[in-house]
Formats: sequence, structure tokens, C-alpha cells
Amino acid sequence: MEIPMMFKIISAVVLVLILVFDLLLVVKRPHVPSMKEAGLWVAFYVSLALVFAGVLFAIGDAQHAGEFVTGWLMEYSLSVDNLFVFVLIMGAFSVPKRFQQEVLMVGIIIALVARGIFILVGAAVIERFVEVFFLFGAFLLVIAWRQAFGHEDEGDGENGLIKLLKKRINVTEEYHENKLRVTIDGKKFWTPMFIVFIAIGSTDVMFALDSIPAIFGVTQDPFLVFTANVFALMGLRQLYFLLGGLVDRLVYLHFGIAAILGFIGVKLLLHALHASEWVPFREHVPEIPIWMSLSFIVLAMGVATVASLLKMRSEPDRVSFGPLEHEVHGKDGVHHYGGDDTK
Repeated sequence: MEIPMMFKIISAVVLVLILVFDLLLVVKRPHVPSMKEAGLWVAFYVSLALVFAGVLFAIGDAQHAGEFVTGWLMEYSLSVDNLFVFVLIMGAFSVPKRFQQEVLMVGIIIALVARGIFILVGAAVIERFVEVFFLFGAFLLVIAWRQAFGHEDEGDGENGLIKLLKKRINVTEEYHENKLRVTIDGKKFWTPMFIVFIAIGSTDVMFALDSIPAIFGVTQDPFLVFTANVFALMGLRQLYFLLGGLVDRLVYLHFGIAAILGFIGVKLLLHALHASEWVPFREHVPEIPIWMSLSFIVLAMGVATVASLLKMRSEPDRVSFGPLEHEVHGKDGVHHYGGDDTK
């Protein structure tokens, strides 16, 4: 059964209103949320996603509801991986604590726009050329391998774009509240906040390149792809503060995410073999059902999380710096970019 168009329109409007409300709340009250506050918001967004799945089941069918839940859980898992990068960027640029929510919200909006564009492009390409799933599947298998066994140095959280910008433009040493551009002695300067926004935004685009092919391996319905991404991103800001220093201690999480990406990559290759008219034996190629995808995602993340927690218990003295605990000293030992800001 098809999802009614009116429901799609109403859902899109409501989701946009929630995002606008969330953004206005951050702008009006920039602060460091307590564990209780962050936990309540995460619980609210998770409950909202489950309610949405229930509505999909009621007005559509179990297939649509199952595809949404599977896609949402997968995107949520990949978004948790995104938190590692957020922690790195916040620490590298020593973002003042009371502005971290604003930075995260802007980053989430950029991620949503980037994913929306990739969803529209991906849906159009898939409709005309189903063989693109061969490319998606191979791409995800490569990403899964790099996620599990790559040893790339994260460095100081600066990608090539940020290094290029810092060579080409004038940037102040200190933050000026949440301003992006200031005038000092008659000369225009960009602030570190501008660089942080670029860092978060460019990173979000790269994550979108990974997540969109993966979600199309679960469902080809653009509406379900979009809503799964929106709900996964909604609670990411609060989850950042809720996890605190725990996120960088989930040492086996990348293996769980790699397993999920690898599984979806295989699923996409099987789907391409099954759907492509170029394959003479396509009728005999099996397709992975949605319940198996959902079960695998839950199992992979569960095993990775439990293994990480057991590892953490065996090493209680392991030092960890979370988003609310980072050093704010430059390479020369001089205090930079805002310092201990608890106002």
C-alpha cells in the first residue's frame, strides 16, 4: 500500500517546524545542556521516530514501517560515528562551551541539506539506471574495509579545505562571541567560528557520501530515505552532550559500523544482480529481506557497544577527553580560541 501524498506533505512540514524550533531554542539559549536535559531530548526524538514508524504501519504497511526503522537505525549508527569527528573538531578549535550547541545545530542543518541533495540525485539516477547499485555496493565495501582496517591519521581535525582557507584568509586568534566576521583596527577578519562551521560542513558532506548509498540499500523510497535521515540527525546534537567523554572510548564501534556498511554493500550488489536486465541469471539471485537487515544492524551495534564497554571496564584508568573536556592550548603553549567558557 502506498503512503498517501498528504501524509508526506504534512510530515515534511512538521519535521521542518521541529528543526526550526530546535534551532531557535539554541540561538535564544546558548548553553551547555545537563545530562538530564540531553537525555530527555534524545528520548523524545527516539520516541518520536518510533511513533512515526507506528503511523507508517497504520496508514501504509509493515514493509514501509520496517524499511523506515531499519534505515533510521542505520543512519543513527552512522551519525554516532559522526560524533567522533565532532569531538575532534570541537577539541582542535577549542570551541567555547556555550556555543557548541549552535555549532552542532548549524552542522546538522548543513548535513540535512547535503543529504537532501544527494537523495534527490540518487533517486533520479536509480530510476533511470538501476545498475548504479553495483557502484554503490562496491563503494560501501571499500568504505567498510577502510573503516575497519584503515590507519589514517586524524591529525588536528583539519581537512585540506580548512588548511587552504587558513592560508588564504585572515583569521583572528580568539573567538568574538559567535560572530563569523569582525573588524579590528579598520581591517576585516574572519573568526575561528567561521572556520569551525566550514570544518563541520565539509565533513558532513563527506559523511553524506557514505550514508546515502547505504540507505538506498535499505529502501528506494525517497520519502523514507529523507525521513530516516532527518530523525537520525534530530537527536545528534543532544546525543553529543549526553555521551560526553564516552564516545571516544567506544573503541570497537568502528568495527560495528564497518560490518553494517559491508553488509549493506553486499545487499546492494545482490539487488543490482537481481534487478539488472543485463544479468541473465537474475531470477536466481536471492535478495536480503528487510527483517534480516534490521536484525544485523541491531546485532552489529549491540556487539560493538558491549565489547567496547567491557574493554573500558578492563582499562578504568584510560584517559578520555570528551566534548566538554578538552585542552585549549596551542602548539606553543599559549591559550587560544576561547578557553574555559562556562558562562
